[in-house]
Amino acid sequence: MTGEQITLYALSTCSHCKSTKRLFSECDVGYEYIEVDDLEGEERKAILEDIKKLNPLCSFPTIRINDTVIVGYKEKQIKEALGIKNEN
Repeated sequence: MTGEQITLYALSTCSHCKSTKRLFSECDVGYEYIEVDDLEGEERKAILEDIKKLNPLCSFPTIRINDTVIVGYKEKQIKEALGIKNEN
């Protein structure tokens, strides 16, 4: 899992976003996260444009793992993108 580029676009109040952060921590992967609702002005506008390129509905969480985009908290898909086998 080294060399993964992971970005989580989140809202600070979103339970699914918090679950995604918890999953990344449990999987011991490093990631960058941006809480969009904490941004203001041009910075917020620019990030929203970036998100719309990945997810036209601009819903949260939007997760980018290398070239894979996952919208929503989908544990199985996230683990697959990270190369982690499900134990279920």
